[in-house]
Amino acid sequence: MANTYFQFKQFTVHQEHCAMKVCTDACLQGAFTARYLAGHGYAVKRILEIGTGTGLLSLMLAQSHPAEITAVELDPGAVLQARENFAASPWKERLTVQEADIRALPAAEAFDFIITNPPFYESALKSGNQQKDKAMHATSLGYGELISSIERHLKRGASFSVLLPYAEFQELRALAAEKGFRLHRLLEVRQSVNHGYFRAVGIFSSAGSEPVITEMAIRDEQQQYTAAFIDLLKPYYLKL
Repeated sequence: MANTYFQFKQFTVHQEHCAMKVCTDACLQGAFTARYLAGHGYAVKRILEIGTGTGLLSLMLAQSHPAEITAVELDPGAVLQARENFAASPWKERLTVQEADIRALPAAEAFDFIITNPPFYESALKSGNQQKDKAMHATSLGYGELISSIERHLKRGASFSVLLPYAEFQELRALAAEKGFRLHRLLEVRQSVNHGYFRAVGIFSSAGSEPVITEMAIRDEQQQYTAAFIDLLKPYYLKL
């Protein structure tokens, strides 16, 4: 597989122009969120993705759910990449990308669901590569601003999905609670059965309920994909 694309069963995600490349973490978020929407997304007609990058998450949701999807991205190179990927997909009529800062985007009509894989590290050391740092660190959009933007664009009572490193996720969870959002579903991810949690995918809602928690290891003791990983990703990965 070439480094410039990521091949799924129904589409190929190109990433030549984007600083943030397709990664397994984001694929897990897309598949976990798509499965959630399959069981709970009957009223979801319009989805917003904040910080689309290559467009991966929007494409994964479009494959499994009939909603209209609007993707917002600040980086011009990533916008170009997402537009190319959307145009080449079987769902191009339902996919739109806007080059915009979500903080300044008018909330003309609220969305039924929001998904985001935001910059990971608010205070970690930076690499010195400006484009990569902008993609990997919360230099443009802090977690508090992200939650405020979600609140502004999300319908009352609707849900949103977010992926973060495990420690940073706890910080965002606290900020979300201050805005009245409660954790509804949680996927805790290990790199392997021998590792601790390193990523968390959460689905939040203002509706009160005890969170349903699932854990998953990506690889087993033989460094093969686990059965749980294969079950979740097989609708998307070409070689599963």
